[in-house]
Order: sequence, then C-alpha cells, then structure tokens
Amino acid sequence: MANGWSLAIGLVFVVIAAVLAWIFSPKGENQTVFRSTLVLSFACCYLMWAITLLAQWHPLIAPKRSDIRPERVPQ
Repeated sequence: MANGWSLAIGLVFVVIAAVLAWIFSPKGENQTVFRSTLVLSFACCYLMWAITLLAQWHPLIAPKRSDIRPERVPQ
C-alpha cells in the first residue's frame, strides 16, 4: 500500500529525470523546445499520478453499499 513517502520518492525521480533531460538534450536550434517538452511532460505525468494517488488514498465521497435497504441503515 502506498504511504506518504511515495509522493516524495516520486518527486525525486521526476526531478532527476528533468535534470537529466535538461543536461542531455540534443544541441541545436530546437533545444529549448525539446527541453521544455520533456520537463513539462515529466511534471504533468507526476501531477496526474499524485492526484490519482491522493484521490484513492483520501476519497472525498465514502463508498455506499447497495445491497441493504435504506430503512435498515443505522443513523
């Protein structure tokens, strides 16, 4: 099961990948576009993963059972 360290470890991996993409991007006239594309892609993928993880870890809506009658649900 995931814990709070998963977010920090994931962020470290994304930062390392972004730094490596920045350093080892091919030189040329499209270097800025290539660097920006890779760094933004890593950042967006991390954000989507983190939001999905947190949404599953702390859901806003509690699951509701559908196999019991409403009048039998304790208040």
